[in-house]
Amino acid sequence: QVQLAESGGGLVQTGDSLRLSCAASGRTSYVMGWFRRAPGKEHKFVAAVSQSGGNTAYADSVKGRFTISKDNAKNTVYLQMNNLTPEDTAIYYCAASLLTIAAMKYHYWGQGTQVTVSS
Repeated sequence: QVQLAESGGGLVQTGDSLRLSCAASGRTSYVMGWFRRAPGKEHKFVAAVSQSGGNTAYADSVKGRFTISKDNAKNTVYLQMNNLTPEDTAIYYCAASLLTIAAMKYHYWGQGTQVTVSS
């Protein structure tokens, strides 16, 4: 069992950067992912990082702009978001998986943090 708490969301302008954090209670020997849900749209995968932190995966829409990383010593996963656009506006959720990145199945979820990008 793990509890996840996101932070770092906010209101920014187009082109700005934000770094989201996800603090995990207990161990972080999971695959960790970030998802987002824009208003009126379905939940979408954003990025994932392996247990060791050595492997990552990204949605095409964020490749080259977002970077996921983890600090196992701090039980924290980060999502660095650069060159933000209004299309990135969404609630961002942190999630943990007992499986692999490729499995795309997540067992634990945070409550989400709002990111709003103004034009």
